[in-house]
Amino acid sequence: MISDPAAPAASPARRVKLAPSLLSCDFTQMGEELGRLADADCPADWAHVDVMDGLFVPNISFGLPILAAARRASPLFMDVHLMIERPERYLRDFAEAGADGLTVHVESTQHIHRAVGMIRELGKRAGVTLNPGTPLEAVRPVLGDVDLVLVMSVNPGFGGQKFIPQSVERVRTLRHWLDELGSEAELEVDGGVTPANARLLADAGATVLVAGSSVFGPDGPHAGLRRLREALA
Repeated sequence: MISDPAAPAASPARRVKLAPSLLSCDFTQMGEELGRLADADCPADWAHVDVMDGLFVPNISFGLPILAAARRASPLFMDVHLMIERPERYLRDFAEAGADGLTVHVESTQHIHRAVGMIRELGKRAGVTLNPGTPLEAVRPVLGDVDLVLVMSVNPGFGGQKFIPQSVERVRTLRHWLDELGSEAELEVDGGVTPANARLLADAGATVLVAGSSVFGPDGPHAGLRRLREALA
């Protein structure tokens, strides 16, 4: 874990965006679920779309047709997280299918600068992320070029995992680096986010929280979103 002793204990208050992960929604009612996210009295800000290829991560989720259907069903910002090998091959396809932002892993490509540049050329918000076991230094060379940095707080590939506590310090360090650069990039956290840790992550500097099972619970997404927003108050 990388720690910077000069990093502040907490960041100035920021409004935190909530980005429910569609991986946890009821796929038989995805359009209705997206409608509930946008129309709730405590609406989501983004929809998070996890794309897995069974190679970069040990699971297969969904791809272009599902993203296109989600785009037709919702006006929400489509935050697409590509957990796939050589994502450069598909950036244009996902952009055309409806992605508003595309996030790629530093481990998935030998040319992360090129991938970020391609996303920008497509007119989309460019994001970069890394696995929990990858040193934060791996993303530092592109921090000035991206619109979003995603901290994985679980090992990618499956929903419903437990939050890795050391992720809080990783968020705090990245916030310090982004502030040093004067960057306005979003700092996103994905994995095991609940009302119990949402405030802690926001205080560390996160500006977007991805939540799956915490939103799409047995009492529905309205209640899940409300609990998260109350925890952040």
